[in-house]
Amino acid sequence: MLEVNLWGKSFKNPVIAASGTFGFGREYDEFYDVSILGGIATKGLTLNKREGNMGVRCFETSFGMLNSVGLQNPGIDYFIENELPFMKKLNTVILANLGGGSIEEYVSGAKKLDNCDVDIIELNISCPNVKEGGMNFGIKSKVAKEVVKSVREVTNKPLVVKLSPNAEDIVEMAMECVDAGADGLSLVNTFKGMAVDIKKRKPVFNNIFAGLSGPCIKPIALRMVYEVSRAVNVPIIGLGGITNYKDAIEFIMAGASLVQVGTANFINPLACKEIIVGMEEFLREQKIDSINDIIGII
Repeated sequence: MLEVNLWGKSFKNPVIAASGTFGFGREYDEFYDVSILGGIATKGLTLNKREGNMGVRCFETSFGMLNSVGLQNPGIDYFIENELPFMKKLNTVILANLGGGSIEEYVSGAKKLDNCDVDIIELNISCPNVKEGGMNFGIKSKVAKEVVKSVREVTNKPLVVKLSPNAEDIVEMAMECVDAGADGLSLVNTFKGMAVDIKKRKPVFNNIFAGLSGPCIKPIALRMVYEVSRAVNVPIIGLGGITNYKDAIEFIMAGASLVQVGTANFINPLACKEIIVGMEEFLREQKIDSINDIIGII
């Protein structure tokens, strides 16, 4: 009923734990059997280990949160040697989220992931900067196309590109990434935001700006999924403020074939499990045989 088959992979259901909110699954596996998930997107991985940003990293806002973690991660080699064996035992689809600070770093990281046993590479072009000019990969379509094309040339694994909602034109960005070889798109990542400590009279974050996620971004993310799904012919993974099964069904009906759940995991560690159960009950109540029957139905 909930099974989705894409890129030669079988997802038990459309629910994927989003990158940066689920680690490598170890901690959540203590709450419930995470092998029930359709997939897990790893914590953002870079070629080398990163310590992340200094100062405040997470800040709660009305109906959402800001984060400025800075891609803290153990590096791809450590992941392959120490985390991937555990994840493989979970018997769920593994999306390796790949970040980088330059095209060369992306390419080197993709080569390593191509030679290991992850199922899909999720290329995160939302965070880093181009070293030559400091232009964000996720903002300018032509720059995004360049990095996607470069990574495409070094991997045969399914390549899903995670888009930034801060793109100058999200539809144009999506089309350029597909033209460069993306097999699918994840959208959207966090929105650029900020918070102020009024007693200290200065920004909360050392970097001033941070990424906004949670329920407050859902209507905008949903609109972007709807728009992009009508402009490209590759599967879309929808995310942005999904906290319950109704949110997930909305994204599916708007055009997403799969969904990712992020911030909700911090509010309720059982969120993904409850969403899967809720989606299944909804289909039964509505007498819908397969989730595939309502993808992009509106």
